[in-house]
Amino acid sequence: MSATGSVTTYIDTENQLLTAAHGVEYAYRTTGASDAVPLVLLQHFRGNLDNWDPALIDALARDRRVITLDNRGVAASSGTTPSTVAQMALDVIDFIDALGVGEVDLLGFSIGSFVAQEIALVRPSIVRRVVLASSAPQGASGMHGWAPEVIGAVGKPETSAAEYLGVFFANSEASRAAGQQVAGRIFGARTLDRDAPTSWQTRLAQYDAVCAWGQPNHSLLERVSAIDKPVFVANGDSDPMILPRYSYLLAGLIPGARLKIYPDAAHGFLFQHHAEFAGDVEAFLARA
Repeated sequence: MSATGSVTTYIDTENQLLTAAHGVEYAYRTTGASDAVPLVLLQHFRGNLDNWDPALIDALARDRRVITLDNRGVAASSGTTPSTVAQMALDVIDFIDALGVGEVDLLGFSIGSFVAQEIALVRPSIVRRVVLASSAPQGASGMHGWAPEVIGAVGKPETSAAEYLGVFFANSEASRAAGQQVAGRIFGARTLDRDAPTSWQTRLAQYDAVCAWGQPNHSLLERVSAIDKPVFVANGDSDPMILPRYSYLLAGLIPGARLKIYPDAAHGFLFQHHAEFAGDVEAFLARA
């Protein structure tokens, strides 16, 4: 809530900076307010604070504090983007420690979901529940890099609107229409004080991390069985970036994990189905 009592939406949320123990200055935003455990969101490949759908953030923030951040070296945060998921996880832990909020819930999207898995494994004491959106376990066969048409669309200096829609939304009239609405919210709703763009160094480092995560190694699949927190795995049924079969695999490897596949949706299923997904996340986080 603002000082006047009006509801603050994500597009109006101010950018903040927080210097953590290792000297990195993290850019972040926080919205919503409650006594519930804060929900920390970890962004997708090359994404920054403005690449979250504000409709999703506002829905998630109705009942809790939601925190989005640029990890080390990403967009307005200082430092250099690391090229391993393991180091990215340590950097997020550094940020959470600096926030001083204690235990958090995590929602990781795409590469952010890899980071969330790693945090739950290396620092379980700060994690209460985990949501993994468009995710895959480390070492899964077939995950060594993305299909040429996918990295060709999102991995070049500038991604066109058509290429964004082609990766984030399914090839149906309904999904593409939803994608146009999402793109309008993400790229057009906030006109002032937008986040800095991500750099080419971030693109290279993050894709190195994705490729390393996806090197086939069946012994690494066993790592996620050590996650002893409640986990919700979700994906779109037509995701070309991280195929739905990896969501089934991941949910089967994590004891007690819940799984939901959203219909007629691709990598951006959580934006396309923002109201339903936010409701599912809230129900999962609120479970006793």
